[in-house]
Amino acid sequence: MSIPFSAPRRAALAGALAALSLALAGCSPSTATPLPFEGNDISGSGLGRDLAMVDTQGQARTLADYQGKVLLIFFGYTQCPDVCPTAMAQAAQALELLGPQARDVQVIMISVDPARDTPEILNTYVHAFDPSFVGLTGTPGQLEKTARSFKAFYAKEPGPTPEQYAMNHSAAFYLMDQDGNARALLGPSLTPEDMAHDIQLLL
Repeated sequence: MSIPFSAPRRAALAGALAALSLALAGCSPSTATPLPFEGNDISGSGLGRDLAMVDTQGQARTLADYQGKVLLIFFGYTQCPDVCPTAMAQAAQALELLGPQARDVQVIMISVDPARDTPEILNTYVHAFDPSFVGLTGTPGQLEKTARSFKAFYAKEPGPTPEQYAMNHSAAFYLMDQDGNARALLGPSLTPEDMAHDIQLLL
Protein backbone atom coordinates (compact mmCIF):
# COMPACT_ATOMS: atom_id res chain seq x y z
CA MET A 1 0.00 0.00 0.00
CA SER A 2 1.49 3.35 -1.04
CA ILE A 3 -0.37 6.65 -0.84
CA PRO A 4 1.28 9.49 -2.82
CA PHE A 5 1.32 13.06 -1.55
CA SER A 6 1.65 16.38 -3.37
CA ALA A 7 4.98 17.70 -4.63
CA PRO A 8 4.75 20.96 -2.61
CA ARG A 9 4.02 19.06 0.59
CA ARG A 10 6.79 16.57 -0.16
CA ALA A 11 9.23 19.44 -0.72
CA ALA A 12 8.18 21.12 2.53
CA LEU A 13 8.63 17.88 4.45
CA ALA A 14 12.03 17.28 2.90
CA GLY A 15 13.07 20.79 3.90
CA ALA A 16 11.90 20.27 7.47
CA LEU A 17 13.80 17.00 7.66
CA ALA A 18 16.97 18.64 6.33
CA ALA A 19 16.65 21.44 8.89
CA LEU A 20 16.23 18.93 11.70
CA SER A 21 19.24 16.96 10.54
CA LEU A 22 21.35 20.14 10.54
CA ALA A 23 20.11 21.04 14.01
CA LEU A 24 21.09 17.62 15.28
CA ALA A 25 24.55 17.86 13.77
CA GLY A 26 25.63 19.93 16.76
CA CYS A 27 24.51 17.35 19.31
CA SER A 28 27.03 15.66 21.51
CA PRO A 29 28.84 12.71 19.95
CA SER A 30 27.50 9.25 20.63
CA THR A 31 29.22 6.53 22.56
CA ALA A 32 27.14 3.96 20.68
CA THR A 33 28.76 1.85 18.01
CA PRO A 34 28.24 3.53 14.59
CA LEU A 35 25.86 1.55 12.41
CA PRO A 36 25.24 1.72 8.65
CA PHE A 37 21.77 3.26 8.84
CA GLU A 38 19.87 4.12 5.67
CA GLY A 39 18.33 6.96 7.68
CA ASN A 40 20.19 9.83 9.35
CA ASP A 41 22.22 8.72 12.36
CA ILE A 42 21.15 10.73 15.43
CA SER A 43 22.89 8.59 18.03
CA GLY A 44 23.89 10.64 21.05
CA SER A 45 21.27 13.34 20.44
CA GLY A 46 19.24 12.39 23.51
CA LEU A 47 16.02 12.99 21.60
CA GLY A 48 12.76 11.80 23.13
CA ARG A 49 13.91 11.32 26.69
CA ASP A 50 11.04 13.42 28.00
CA LEU A 51 8.28 11.47 26.24
CA ALA A 52 5.30 11.57 28.59
CA MET A 53 1.93 10.91 26.95
CA VAL A 54 -1.19 8.81 27.48
CA ASP A 55 -2.18 5.69 25.54
CA THR A 56 -5.66 5.02 24.17
CA GLN A 57 -6.57 3.11 27.34
CA GLY A 58 -5.84 6.13 29.51
CA GLN A 59 -2.51 4.79 30.82
CA ALA A 60 0.36 7.26 31.27
CA ARG A 61 3.35 6.23 29.12
CA THR A 62 7.05 7.09 29.05
CA LEU A 63 10.00 5.48 27.27
CA ALA A 64 10.51 3.22 30.29
CA ASP A 65 7.28 1.41 29.45
CA TYR A 66 8.78 0.19 26.18
CA GLN A 67 12.15 -0.93 27.52
CA GLY A 68 13.45 -3.91 25.54
CA LYS A 69 11.63 -2.91 22.34
CA VAL A 70 13.00 -1.14 19.30
CA LEU A 71 10.70 1.84 18.78
CA LEU A 72 9.49 3.57 15.64
CA ILE A 73 7.89 6.84 16.77
CA PHE A 74 5.91 9.10 14.46
CA PHE A 75 4.09 12.39 15.05
CA GLY A 76 0.86 12.60 13.07
CA TYR A 77 -2.93 12.81 13.23
CA THR A 78 -5.88 10.75 12.08
CA GLN A 79 -7.35 13.32 9.65
CA CYS A 80 -4.03 13.70 7.82
CA PRO A 81 -4.84 13.28 4.10
CA ASP A 82 -1.61 11.72 2.82
CA VAL A 83 1.62 11.77 4.84
CA CYS A 84 0.36 9.90 7.90
CA PRO A 85 -1.43 7.03 6.14
CA THR A 86 1.58 6.60 3.87
CA ALA A 87 3.94 6.48 6.84
CA MET A 88 1.79 4.05 8.82
CA ALA A 89 1.40 1.78 5.80
CA GLN A 90 5.17 1.76 5.25
CA ALA A 91 5.79 0.92 8.91
CA ALA A 92 3.35 -1.98 8.65
CA GLN A 93 5.17 -3.26 5.56
CA ALA A 94 8.52 -2.96 7.35
CA LEU A 95 7.21 -5.13 10.20
CA GLU A 96 6.01 -7.72 7.69
CA LEU A 97 9.50 -7.84 6.21
CA LEU A 98 10.98 -8.48 9.66
CA GLY A 99 8.85 -11.58 10.18
CA PRO A 100 9.10 -13.04 13.70
CA GLN A 101 11.54 -10.28 14.74
CA ALA A 102 8.67 -7.79 14.52
CA ARG A 103 7.54 -8.89 17.98
CA ASP A 104 10.49 -6.95 19.38
CA VAL A 105 9.44 -3.72 17.65
CA GLN A 106 6.83 -1.20 18.75
CA VAL A 107 5.40 1.36 16.33
CA ILE A 108 3.98 4.42 18.10
CA MET A 109 2.02 7.30 16.60
CA ILE A 110 1.83 10.42 18.78
CA SER A 111 -1.17 12.55 17.86
CA VAL A 112 -0.46 16.23 17.16
CA ASP A 113 -4.22 16.85 17.10
CA PRO A 114 -5.48 15.80 20.55
CA ALA A 115 -8.55 18.02 20.21
CA ARG A 116 -9.99 15.76 17.48
CA ASP A 117 -8.08 12.53 18.02
CA THR A 118 -10.01 11.01 20.89
CA PRO A 119 -8.57 7.79 22.35
CA GLU A 120 -11.22 5.77 20.50
CA ILE A 121 -10.56 7.42 17.15
CA LEU A 122 -6.79 7.16 17.52
CA ASN A 123 -6.96 3.52 18.59
CA THR A 124 -9.13 2.58 15.61
CA TYR A 125 -6.83 4.48 13.25
CA VAL A 126 -3.53 2.91 14.25
CA HIS A 127 -5.02 -0.57 14.50
CA ALA A 128 -6.29 -0.26 10.91
CA PHE A 129 -2.64 -0.49 9.82
CA ASP A 130 -1.48 -3.11 12.33
CA PRO A 131 -3.10 -4.37 15.55
CA SER A 132 0.21 -4.04 17.37
CA PHE A 133 0.54 -0.30 16.70
CA VAL A 134 0.10 2.06 19.65
CA GLY A 135 -1.43 5.53 19.62
CA LEU A 136 -0.46 8.13 22.21
CA THR A 137 -2.28 11.36 23.01
CA GLY A 138 -2.47 13.75 25.94
CA THR A 139 -3.00 17.35 26.93
CA PRO A 140 -1.66 20.20 24.81
CA GLY A 141 1.00 20.70 27.48
CA GLN A 142 2.08 17.06 27.38
CA LEU A 143 2.24 17.16 23.58
CA GLU A 144 4.28 20.37 23.58
CA LYS A 145 6.82 18.98 26.06
CA THR A 146 7.11 15.64 24.27
CA ALA A 147 7.43 17.21 20.81
CA ARG A 148 10.09 19.60 22.12
CA SER A 149 12.01 16.62 23.48
CA PHE A 150 12.05 15.11 19.97
CA LYS A 151 12.59 18.48 18.25
CA ALA A 152 9.43 17.57 16.34
CA PHE A 153 7.50 20.31 14.54
CA TYR A 154 3.73 20.71 14.47
CA ALA A 155 1.44 23.66 13.81
CA LYS A 156 -2.24 24.22 13.04
CA GLU A 157 -3.07 25.36 9.51
CA PRO A 158 -6.44 27.18 9.34
CA GLY A 159 -9.11 25.75 7.05
CA PRO A 160 -12.41 26.98 5.60
CA THR A 161 -14.08 26.61 9.03
CA PRO A 162 -12.66 26.50 12.56
CA GLU A 163 -13.25 22.74 12.63
CA GLN A 164 -11.77 22.02 9.20
CA TYR A 165 -8.13 22.74 9.91
CA ALA A 166 -5.02 20.77 9.00
CA MET A 167 -1.88 20.12 11.01
CA ASN A 168 1.57 20.65 9.55
CA HIS A 169 4.02 18.31 11.23
CA SER A 170 7.34 16.50 11.04
CA ALA A 171 7.20 13.53 8.69
CA ALA A 172 10.07 11.33 9.88
CA PHE A 173 10.10 8.28 12.12
CA TYR A 174 12.38 8.36 15.14
CA LEU A 175 14.12 5.02 15.53
CA MET A 176 14.97 4.23 19.16
CA ASP A 177 17.00 1.29 20.42
CA GLN A 178 15.94 -1.16 23.13
CA ASP A 179 17.33 1.12 25.85
CA GLY A 180 15.30 4.11 24.67
CA ASN A 181 18.14 5.92 22.91
CA ALA A 182 17.42 7.80 19.67
CA ARG A 183 19.53 6.23 16.91
CA ALA A 184 18.20 7.23 13.47
CA LEU A 185 15.78 9.57 11.76
CA LEU A 186 13.91 7.76 8.99
CA GLY A 187 12.58 10.26 6.46
CA PRO A 188 9.64 9.85 4.06
CA SER A 189 11.95 9.00 1.14
CA LEU A 190 12.96 5.67 2.71
CA THR A 191 11.28 2.48 1.56
CA PRO A 192 9.85 -0.20 3.86
CA GLU A 193 12.94 -2.26 2.97
CA ASP A 194 15.18 0.59 4.17
CA MET A 195 13.19 0.88 7.36
CA ALA A 196 13.35 -2.85 8.02
CA HIS A 197 17.11 -2.75 7.43
CA ASP A 198 17.63 0.00 10.02
CA ILE A 199 15.34 -1.64 12.56
CA GLN A 200 17.15 -4.94 12.16
CA LEU A 201 20.46 -3.29 12.98
CA LEU A 202 19.13 -2.68 16.50
CA LEU A 203 17.60 -6.12 17.10
